Amino acid sequence: MRRVLAGFVLGALALFGISCGSVETELESPPARPNIVLMLVEDLSPRIGALGDAVALTPNLDRLAREGVRYTHVFASAGVCAPSRAALITGMHQTSITAQHMRSSVYAWADGTGRRGYEATPPAFVKAFPELLRAAGYYTINNSKTDYQFGSPFTIWDENGVDADWINRADGQPFFAMYSQQVTHESGLFGPDGIAKQGAAVPALQASEARRAALPHRTRPEDVVVPPYYPDTPVVRSQIAQQYDNVQLMDAWVGERLAELEARGVLENTIVIWATDHGDGLPRAKRSLYDSGLHTPMIVRFPGGGRAGQADERMISFVDMAPTILALAGVNAPAHLPGQDAFAPAAAGQEQVFASRDRLDEWPDLGRAIRTRDFKYIRNEYPDAPLYLPLTYRENLPIMAELRRLHAEGALTPLQDSYFLTPRAAEELYDLRADPHETINLADDPAYTARKMELAAALSAWRMQIGDPGKLAEDQLIRAAWGADEQPTTRAPTLQQTSAGTVRLESATAGASIGYRLNDEPRWRLYTAPFPAVAGARVEAKAIRYGFKESDVATMVLK
Repeated sequence: MRRVLAGFVLGALALFGISCGSVETELESPPARPNIVLMLVEDLSPRIGALGDAVALTPNLDRLAREGVRYTHVFASAGVCAPSRAALITGMHQTSITAQHMRSSVYAWADGTGRRGYEATPPAFVKAFPELLRAAGYYTINNSKTDYQFGSPFTIWDENGVDADWINRADGQPFFAMYSQQVTHESGLFGPDGIAKQGAAVPALQASEARRAALPHRTRPEDVVVPPYYPDTPVVRSQIAQQYDNVQLMDAWVGERLAELEARGVLENTIVIWATDHGDGLPRAKRSLYDSGLHTPMIVRFPGGGRAGQADERMISFVDMAPTILALAGVNAPAHLPGQDAFAPAAAGQEQVFASRDRLDEWPDLGRAIRTRDFKYIRNEYPDAPLYLPLTYRENLPIMAELRRLHAEGALTPLQDSYFLTPRAAEELYDLRADPHETINLADDPAYTARKMELAAALSAWRMQIGDPGKLAEDQLIRAAWGADEQPTTRAPTLQQTSAGTVRLESATAGASIGYRLNDEPRWRLYTAPFPAVAGARVEAKAIRYGFKESDVATMVLK
């Protein structure tokens, strides 16, 4: 969705030295095993200068765009972080791996057994794509957010945490590094009272506030564009301006990451991907099925300058990210992944992308969406609940207090007030070219009946294909995935020293990943095949099935 007038976009791209060439130009051949860096930032729509936003100050991302490719039609599978990240890291729609609810860790079980969360439990064959890269010889690090809904299985990463660094890899070993940055997160828009409620996050939020105050160029509220679904008031303008200031801080962080790659001499052998986990952290954006919640920016820099400065308009879903990154590394994607290699020159892109909205913190909901190039169809299965849900966390936003105040005063336009009203339309249909803000619902317009029926049928077929559980109660959902009433524990590996002079590890739990280490090594290796036995060596091994408890450690001293 274009965020500004086409004339300005073309002028801005020319200013930044970026071409609008077609996607037909082939990439130069990348290194056989390139390093890959994924920078994933939070809660941000395409508020980037190189993507045509006149207000954004993003010199580092603008440089990345000059040297790389702008992907203009990328869509998250959910408008909120944990379900979206679960889909990205596994390449599976979150509704097919019990990870659709935000969040599983705060669920209050409906059977009266008390408040106890759970870990999503994907089918046994599902693996996070960094673990597949690791099995193929990549050194994988995550610095540092996970939030996949199924815990942080130790087999996914060689290093995981705020100190994780690919510099610790073996000589010549390619690396995959995933970095997260939270300054553009919804919480970065909280007022002082909201910040004070955030416990351990208070120091980081206060530090961000101090860095914003120190910016040499603060965004002027009078310069921002207020979309029609918000009232044009000083509070609203101030919140949008604050988001742009947070974008400046995020852009500086991108510059630091690029400088680090250059200083260490690996930038020209590294594919750099910058993206966001979903749209803006503002009301009617985050947690929604509108493009304001799902449309994400993405810029990719390829070694050798392949297609530098170009725009790629193919539609990409977050479930494409896993097979795409695996393909960049020369690793075959598992057959069960529904996505495609989005960067392949011959790929046409997705004709349809799908998204889901389920329970949001303490409030149940269920919505499904299908988007084509020109239309969006949304099905709401809780029409008696408003699009607005009084989420405790979101109420820390000053813009929320402003919206509620004006709603109570009857001072909102019908469009703005629809955020609070019930019943909500059971079906929504939008012409995205004519109505990019998704404000005119065409679902009941006879002229669009055929289009609505076509998209509704495609959405139903997709839900059947992925095994969408719909309104199934969460305790039933997770118990079916566990095959038990309580979270199972992964069976500890058995260690066998073979006559061939190797050590074989196995777990009786289907789908378990196994790690091992020798002689008290500080890090766990990923077990992929029998390894040579060294007499006198002490082997430790443990296993984890995603969504299960980790196994005990089994040990053996080799003969």
